[in-house]
Amino acid sequence: MEEIVNHLQPLLDKITGYIYPNEIELHWGLLVVIYPYLTGLVAGAFILASLVKVFNVKALQPTYRMSLLTALAFLLIAPLPLLAHLGHPERSLEIFLTPNTSSAMAMFGFVYAWYLMAVLLLEIWFDYRKDMILWARRDRGPMKWLRKLISLFSSDISERALKFDQKALKLITIVGIPSAFLLHGYVGFIFGSVKANPWWSTPLMPVVFLFSAIVSGIAMVMLIYMAVSWLRGKKIDMPCLDTIARYLLYAFIIDFSLEMLDLIHRMYEADESFKSLDFMVKTRLFNSQILVQIIFGTLLPLGVLALTQVVRLTERARKNAYAIAGVLTLIGIFAMRWNVVIGGQLFSKSFLGYTVYKMDFATREGMLAAIILMVLPFFILWGLIRILPPWGEEEVEPASTEPGPPSLSS
Repeated sequence: MEEIVNHLQPLLDKITGYIYPNEIELHWGLLVVIYPYLTGLVAGAFILASLVKVFNVKALQPTYRMSLLTALAFLLIAPLPLLAHLGHPERSLEIFLTPNTSSAMAMFGFVYAWYLMAVLLLEIWFDYRKDMILWARRDRGPMKWLRKLISLFSSDISERALKFDQKALKLITIVGIPSAFLLHGYVGFIFGSVKANPWWSTPLMPVVFLFSAIVSGIAMVMLIYMAVSWLRGKKIDMPCLDTIARYLLYAFIIDFSLEMLDLIHRMYEADESFKSLDFMVKTRLFNSQILVQIIFGTLLPLGVLALTQVVRLTERARKNAYAIAGVLTLIGIFAMRWNVVIGGQLFSKSFLGYTVYKMDFATREGMLAAIILMVLPFFILWGLIRILPPWGEEEVEPASTEPGPPSLSS
């Protein structure tokens, strides 16, 4: 009993008002914040890739494959925060062995498996199939057999086979768009369906989560494209970068409008919980919501992106503006996830008391674990790029004198 009191003492000193005992410690911590953030990056990156195949936005072609690989890298890590949060992660297999269709959380396993295997992996396979066959003919050693294995030992690169690949690509991408919406929209659905929590219980929550996911994914791909081009010493395709920034601005305007619509609806409705939520925003969430999310994470990048559309700037100035806007956007979307997950647990269901969130460092759900989970997708992306280069084949160093596959621009 004494150990429990000592553990809770730092929290007890900061609790104000009247709060139930089971609300002193937050049940959902930093890892649950990381989870919707990672899945949002996946959905946004895939939506950006779909603009090329479905909506025929040719200017985005240089980032098409990079978008797919980015989505795959983050998707592979997306379930790990939830598994680390569980007391017995090995029990997650029960989702597939004993499916429960009435549980929104349990159905995530099936949505995830569908999106990973039936959408993303298939699209990458069909898009890279020809190149993998040609690379395998050119390569030597382990990489040759690895690419043969990934291509499933396919060898047909006839015109008929390539036409089938393109038709399959477009069909998979069309199916993938609602799948991407479902993947991240259901995260907002989980929060929005918790009727006992007025901070979450709004029908706009799935839509807000979805558009914020699109915004964060586009911003991440834009920054990765700029960083990879700089690391490789290659010139950035400015029409492509300008187009990405333009779509980022469009998505951001819709996302911000939806959030403001939700805020105005809450203010107009002004139910019994509004006074408590208003107090919390003005005090405990002021820095994370007003300053980080709204001012620095939304209004400032929106202003920077809008400036690039109305003022003629040099290439260097636009690059700097896009980099600043992209970083601020990712910070702002993360703050939005934080304010929803953490902020929604800081007030008592009695609306008469408030608690705080105590974040540890080297624990299972601490900051160190969160940093590892955030960095890990970039290492996976680096490995994917080594195996499946997303740029033109003429830039891939040949391993022999045999002719390689044509470039993407051919």
